[in-house]
Amino acid sequence: MTDATPTLYSTVSSHFIADWLTALRPLCSDAQFLSFLESADLVAEAASDQGRVTLDQIVRLYQLAAVETGDEMMGLWSRPIRPRALQHLLTSVREATSLSSGLYRFCTFWNLLLDDYQFDLMDTDDALVLRLAPLGHAQPQRFGHMLILKLAHGLMSWLARYEVPVQAVDFCFDRPVFHEDYAVIFPAPVHFGSPLTSLTFNRSVLTPVHTRSATDLGRFLENAPRDWIFTRSSEHTQSLRVRSYLSQNAWETANLSSAARAMNMTPRTLMRRLEADGTSFQAIKDALRRDIAIRNLQSDRMSIEAIAQDLGFSSAANFHKAFQRWTGHTPSVYRRRRAEAR
Repeated sequence: MTDATPTLYSTVSSHFIADWLTALRPLCSDAQFLSFLESADLVAEAASDQGRVTLDQIVRLYQLAAVETGDEMMGLWSRPIRPRALQHLLTSVREATSLSSGLYRFCTFWNLLLDDYQFDLMDTDDALVLRLAPLGHAQPQRFGHMLILKLAHGLMSWLARYEVPVQAVDFCFDRPVFHEDYAVIFPAPVHFGSPLTSLTFNRSVLTPVHTRSATDLGRFLENAPRDWIFTRSSEHTQSLRVRSYLSQNAWETANLSSAARAMNMTPRTLMRRLEADGTSFQAIKDALRRDIAIRNLQSDRMSIEAIAQDLGFSSAANFHKAFQRWTGHTPSVYRRRRAEAR
């Protein structure tokens, strides 16, 4: 997969990982759970309804918890997924001769391990649909369903050596209050309240696979889940393209008209396409500013005044107001709370 900029500063809400923390909590002692949060620098975020969580924090928690609990899915499914399961999955998938056969191997592997769900692959002339069907009356675990679909997408992209476009993502649970976070994870329209959780690929975009070496496999495991949980695409949705444009241009000159020109369309057309993605130019700009501010405040390398100036605010006071609106805290309080939590 090629590197791109849209997720460089991306964050998700603390609500997005709450199901994960709930599943993880029974697998460890109070002290171990707190140690996980501290090591991942997540203490403050886990305690806040308005906390924002970065990719680095998610990766650190995953890498700690998957090893220390002895369950590579960390309580997200009814049966523990024992150590080295992901390695065996990659070993099987990398022998696939096509992306469809890779998805078939993915289904076969998980159907040997999961007790409460069963994967199947619906193959039509136009699409390839990976579906997750409950066995009985299993209660869907939102983070678990997201993670396993994203693993499938990540493995297909790993085989293809580019981020495979996704046509649609469907979840069997109701639309959550943090539904906007899924746009950071999946480069496709996401639907909720569907009969089954599923991932749909348009058959026309499925190219031949490229053989992966044992070294490639080791690197994928070492980086997990960094290489597959957040999308790197700047092409599949208009909102991600705008976010990519904003991340590469000065705040002072970046506006709806300039973004539209860069994308060879009129401002009205861009507005209409962003509305179809459920967002707006200003919302994307605010979200990117918020996420860059969070990264810079966490790193402690820049003063609050410097961050405000870098993000194009006319004054530090305006930045304070905006950041408090985004997170519920002023930048100084946010930085202090994180320092106290360490």
